[in-house]
Amino acid sequence: MDRIHEILKQYWGYDEFRPLQEEIIRSVADQKDTLGLMPTGGGKSITFQVYSLSVDGICLVVTPLIALIKDQVENLRSKGIKVLAIYSGMSGREIDIALNNAIYGDYKFLYVSPERLGSEHFREFLVRMKLNLITVDEAHCISQWGYDFRPSYLKISELRELFPQTPILALTATATKKVVDDIQEKLLFREKNVLQKSFRRANLIYLVRDKEDKMGYLTDTIRKSKGTGIVYVRSRKKTREIAQMLQQHKIAADFYHAGLAPDLRSHKQDKWMRGEIRVIVATNAFGMGIDKPDVRFVIHLDLPDSLEAYFQEAGRGGRDGLKSVAVLLYNNTDKRRLHKMVTDSFPAIEIIRSVYNSVCNFLMIAIGSGKSGIFSFRIEDFSKRFGFQITAVYHSLKILERQGYVSYIENVDNYSRVMFTVRRDDLYKIQLRNAELDSFIKLILRSYTGVFTDFVNIDEALLARRSNLTGELIYLHLKTLAQNKIIDYIPQKKTPVLVFETERLDTNRIHISADNYQHRKVKYQLQVDSVIDYAVNDNKCRSVALLEYFGQYGSEPCGSCDICRGDHESGIKFTDFSRISGKIHEILCTESHSIDQIVKQISEPEPVVIKVSRWLLDNGMLIAASNGLLTNVSKAH
Repeated sequence: MDRIHEILKQYWGYDEFRPLQEEIIRSVADQKDTLGLMPTGGGKSITFQVYSLSVDGICLVVTPLIALIKDQVENLRSKGIKVLAIYSGMSGREIDIALNNAIYGDYKFLYVSPERLGSEHFREFLVRMKLNLITVDEAHCISQWGYDFRPSYLKISELRELFPQTPILALTATATKKVVDDIQEKLLFREKNVLQKSFRRANLIYLVRDKEDKMGYLTDTIRKSKGTGIVYVRSRKKTREIAQMLQQHKIAADFYHAGLAPDLRSHKQDKWMRGEIRVIVATNAFGMGIDKPDVRFVIHLDLPDSLEAYFQEAGRGGRDGLKSVAVLLYNNTDKRRLHKMVTDSFPAIEIIRSVYNSVCNFLMIAIGSGKSGIFSFRIEDFSKRFGFQITAVYHSLKILERQGYVSYIENVDNYSRVMFTVRRDDLYKIQLRNAELDSFIKLILRSYTGVFTDFVNIDEALLARRSNLTGELIYLHLKTLAQNKIIDYIPQKKTPVLVFETERLDTNRIHISADNYQHRKVKYQLQVDSVIDYAVNDNKCRSVALLEYFGQYGSEPCGSCDICRGDHESGIKFTDFSRISGKIHEILCTESHSIDQIVKQISEPEPVVIKVSRWLLDNGMLIAASNGLLTNVSKAH
């Protein structure tokens, strides 16, 4: 057994890698820049984690999702692996301790958000680290052609100058051909190198339903279905309302969205993972880092705004390889709402500038100051005070973020953190002098490790249960230790933050480029049109349509989606039409033939072959010459 298989067995308990994992690991082991395309649930994180554990040095992991950073950090720590993370909301002291540990502390992973890469302070520490790999998670974010472009990702390419010999591993679950090329170009790959697993999910049945009464269809479908499932909706309010409606119909359901407290989100997620809750009704915040294999249905009650998002969310069904269903519900109201979203997402340039100026005034930032400042910022309070619509403020901030002026980070969930500031010997003397604090200090030391070298997440409620004390008394003890400079204590805080990437500028100096406004608006409109086209399509296999969107052509129809199981507009079964039309095109790809000649070469009922041929001819896919011979349109041109 070689080293990477030993690590896989030691830390994850697996004997074999999943498809493509080992190929990616061996590619970066050969010091090749690598783009790994793996579908949701394919085990992307194992690729860089196993590789980094197999060699000396530390792996830098860049990812935009704070929730995912925290999830992976906790997961690695539970395996006894030393890992660090730096993200918005941490104090300067916490960041410096983490950076020093990355250099001197024998840690294996450093997770950072992409905004951090622009900090000179961060780079001063970074160049002193022994990086064995630079991992770029959610790599599609670096491409302006991607569905979730983030300007901060463009800073990643600057790491190539600092670490010219360190391989880069870019990972994403979904990317079109244009995005695949763009990722490699933007990350300055030394040579193109894409390792890709087919996006085809043979066990996933895609269904689309045009329904005015979505609620009735939803309850009937869930009642008839077996196993657990996910229902995706677009608004937080609807998650609660629909979960309550399902409960009224005796279906074990709960709701989930990013606005809930982290411990409550974890509680709901755990109950669903254990099967105590059958259906979770959620926004797209649900699903990161979740690997529940036996999800039997995923239902989208609202149209998503991109096929990339839909494919990723639908792909959370059937990871055990058994049959699962992905249902997309829509009606004319959904189509109008999606088109309105495009308009709402791009407020007028004058409104964007006005929002910027008002935000600076709200936060009392003078012109020429504020750079690198981090401010608590509640959109609701600001909008009410200045008379803006909340959606206009939100999308204005996102455009200003893409332009590099600010970063708006919603719902930064930070656990309470503790670090002892005294040495062990001095702490022992303090314990001898103070019997009341002695038992509480021992409780902390029994409950958490590493508290002398780094800030450690703590749970006041857990400490209260273990000590039979109230939460208020636990908080007072922690404050007392902090006031006596025995510990650094940072209480839990949950608030959106606004980070100023530049100093405040005069409003007339705020420039919104065509790439970040007009071009992006056009791209978003095309993205939305692709979703609507997928929903209203009635003549192409759902699986084939999705695969072609991602640049994978030539796939056979799945045979199980609503299109394949229905009739083609020619009047015969779609699967029959698809099979026979494929044979006809194949026969005509080299030379022209009459219908009689075609019929003789195809082992299908003659009337059906003639019917398909006639439909192809009537719809301009075949051309008939004056001598009666048929030719493919592509060949004729």
